[in-house]
Amino acid sequence: MPEFPQRWKVSAPELIAETFSSRIWKVWREDGQPAIVKDLKPFDDVQDELRGEHFLAWRRGEGAVRLLGRDGHRMLLEYAGDTLLSQVLNKQGDNAATAIAAEVMARLFSPSKHPAPPDLQPLRERFVSLFKKARHDRDAGDVSLYVEAAAIAERLLADPHDIRPLHGDLHHDNIMFGPRGWLAFDPKGALGDPGFDAANMFYNPLERDDLCLDPHRIAHMAEIFARTLGQTPPAILDHAIAYGCLSAAWHHEDGNAVDENRELLIARTIRTVRRNF
Repeated sequence: MPEFPQRWKVSAPELIAETFSSRIWKVWREDGQPAIVKDLKPFDDVQDELRGEHFLAWRRGEGAVRLLGRDGHRMLLEYAGDTLLSQVLNKQGDNAATAIAAEVMARLFSPSKHPAPPDLQPLRERFVSLFKKARHDRDAGDVSLYVEAAAIAERLLADPHDIRPLHGDLHHDNIMFGPRGWLAFDPKGALGDPGFDAANMFYNPLERDDLCLDPHRIAHMAEIFARTLGQTPPAILDHAIAYGCLSAAWHHEDGNAVDENRELLIARTIRTVRRNF
């Protein structure tokens, strides 16, 4: 069994999840309340997780789980609850889940009197893989969707609606309901236009392509998130196109053609909705 810092005063660790990047333990605090320990593994993108830790510390529980303690590459986190947003989608429908996601975004982007962490990743750095793939396609004479999406991303980065600390990976399985209501967890810690955080929602849940490829759902989400973020639906859809092609570029680098093609297919559908708006 793992040994956690004595100052945390936690006991009875139970491994509840393991991913390529971390082990997630449910523990019990001295006051009898549950908590989570996220134990990061050594991997290439560990800085993403550490920036996310700093985002949570800065957010101080507003719209996101509280960071209760830290020890190297381990985080002691508030127990967010037992109900994922994806479960609400399955039981109450997609519109209910979208409304909840919008409420969480509004809380995540509410003003803070505290200075933002200095190490949050600017979106221009996060888009490097998309720009690299688009450059390769242009050099090969291929006017691909990557090339179009890179141009959209450049335009969004050059003229952001706003610049805020971002969650960086907001989706249906990173939002959970518990004693303090709906909270986001597992952030990556980015910095830029909040439209970026809305964009990933269009591609989720991963197993629901019937939703992700539905033009009516795409248009509805664009309207809801635009209202939440004070932007226009076309701007939100532009963010979604750029984000989807960035995700596809990551899959391309990993040699994962199945997920790359999925992201590109959804991005093309979003592009069609965007043109008809």
